Amino acid sequence: MERTTLDMWVGAFVVGGLIALLILAFKVGNLSGYDGSETYKVYGEFENIGGLKIKAPVKSSGVVVGRVSDIQFDNKTFQALVEIRLSKNYQFPKDTSASILTSGLLGEQYIGLEAGGDEKNLKNGDNFILTQSAMVMEQLIGQFLFSKAHDEGGDKKTAQGGNKKAVVQ
Repeated sequence: MERTTLDMWVGAFVVGGLIALLILAFKVGNLSGYDGSETYKVYGEFENIGGLKIKAPVKSSGVVVGRVSDIQFDNKTFQALVEIRLSKNYQFPKDTSASILTSGLLGEQYIGLEAGGDEKNLKNGDNFILTQSAMVMEQLIGQFLFSKAHDEGGDKKTAQGGNKKAVVQ
């Protein structure tokens, strides 16, 4: 009888481990937030989407209101066209802005929506009028380094009195 009890506990432990792995797989695959509700499609054009991926969350005030469903490149405007599926439970004004944001310093990228004040709501097939592209860390670092190099190069042209605002032409 002791052997049967031991086998039962081992089996329960294995089943629990498999359930935990399944939950982890759903979390990693961004499928945990799927609620099965009806959706409508809206589109946004971005100059740079950074590391945005399909199934990335779309959030408003920290609440997941939809998912990125497709990403294409437009050969005419040379911009990324992002298709977003928003839950019909959430209605946004036509002048809502969409920004690509990052969770934390190196976290996943998502689309943040900021509602406008228009009385008409977005409907299936509409485009966001205002979009803000992703901030790419490499570009920010490059701009910072270029700015610092430019400032150090400008010191040689300043007046001898130590006042950096007075530039000798």
